[in-house]
Amino acid sequence: MPKLWNDTIDAHRRDVQEAILEATAALVSAKGLQAVTMSQIAEEAGIGRATLYKYYSDVESILVAWHKRHISAHLEHLAQVRDQAGDADERLASVLEAFALISFERRDTNLAAVLHRGEHVAHAERHLSEMIRELLDEAAKAGGIRRDVAAGELAAYCLHALAAASSLSSKAAVRRLVGVTLAGLKIR
Repeated sequence: MPKLWNDTIDAHRRDVQEAILEATAALVSAKGLQAVTMSQIAEEAGIGRATLYKYYSDVESILVAWHKRHISAHLEHLAQVRDQAGDADERLASVLEAFALISFERRDTNLAAVLHRGEHVAHAERHLSEMIRELLDEAAKAGGIRRDVAAGELAAYCLHALAAASSLSSKAAVRRLVGVTLAGLKIR
């Protein structure tokens, strides 16, 4: 087949997948996880049910694909935050705050229970932990972060502490949590 034909088909497939993912996210947000059907998703996406089933077998598989895309976007955002900040301490503080704010925005526990399992989540958690560990190593070499605890252990501490942002009531509270977490990392 000619390249133009293949490019057109690939673009169409991406557009259909995007429409499916967005329709599913909107429906789940509006109706709740248990109330969404494949028929509703097909209608909302503007495609036939048969087309929908060519891409996904059920609502959960669509949500997992949406979640993978969402996680990738979060990791890209955190990498951008890291790369735009100044010195090692600023990069660490910026990434920790950005992660805490992501946690704060993620509040749907029913959806989280379905989506926060599987290899894609474990992979993202490893990637994020490694990013934080590297930032901690850099900050420790610059002299501002404690060295009496391994950077990997400190990274786990930070991620678990900042995941609590999902239960906080305001962004100001999130920033205070980040401040307390950073204070625990400093040399005393």
